[in-house]
Amino acid sequence: MHEKRLGIIAGGGQFPELIAKEAKKQGYYIAICGFINNTDESLKNFCDDFQILALGQLNKLINFYKQNAITEICFAGSINKPKALDIRPDMRATKLIFSLKTKGDDVLLRAIIGEFEKEGFTAISASHFLPDLKAPQGILTNNKIPPEIQEDMQYGFPIAKNMGSYDIGQCLIVKNGMVIAVECLEGTDATLKRAFELAGKNCVAIKVVKPNQDERIDLPSIGLKTIENLIEYNYAGLAIEANKTLFFDREKALALANKHKLHIIAL
Repeated sequence: MHEKRLGIIAGGGQFPELIAKEAKKQGYYIAICGFINNTDESLKNFCDDFQILALGQLNKLINFYKQNAITEICFAGSINKPKALDIRPDMRATKLIFSLKTKGDDVLLRAIIGEFEKEGFTAISASHFLPDLKAPQGILTNNKIPPEIQEDMQYGFPIAKNMGSYDIGQCLIVKNGMVIAVECLEGTDATLKRAFELAGKNCVAIKVVKPNQDERIDLPSIGLKTIENLIEYNYAGLAIEANKTLFFDREKALALANKHKLHIIAL
């Protein structure tokens, strides 16, 4: 039997596959559970056991990892939040949800981790396997950031942090010292589009970790698609949180940003 046994609770995107490949290199036995309408079933090619469930089947999720003698679990990948409103919780999930005073992302995910810990699992950050995915501090693009863009970044950053304290979202859009849009259920990409429709070009996006966020789960992330959207909607800049934000396809994304003079900084 493998001494190291990892359960990946997988959403969408490339992160679950990257984690599975790296964990395999480190000698882990890997069981992945994904969710209908969220997870790519090709993940079954990168693990020892695989299962797809409906969101809300908490008891089946825990039992799947018990059957595989999993000791460590991690969350990786995105969940479509609007579709998550259609969740059909089992009895265990229903009891958990009704025990919560609020039902923001961070509160709910911490509660789910608590259920796993009650069963003897150890929850770890998925970024533990790929620490280099975290964006380093500083200006990440080539060109000097104009003062007016820097001002919007510095203006929006603490507001985004305060917004996060309410467990609403991780992304905020500003322009000329005004808040244009706040991320809610729709996700970052839709927020970027909505702000462009409201305020036109030269907006600045800010994406941060929530102040009380459990960093084992739901770290903010950006990637090539994020940069493509920022360029399509004529954004002036993007500020992210250094050493906490996951930056996928960083080399390609920054090359594209430099080509279109999009300014990116990790504060």
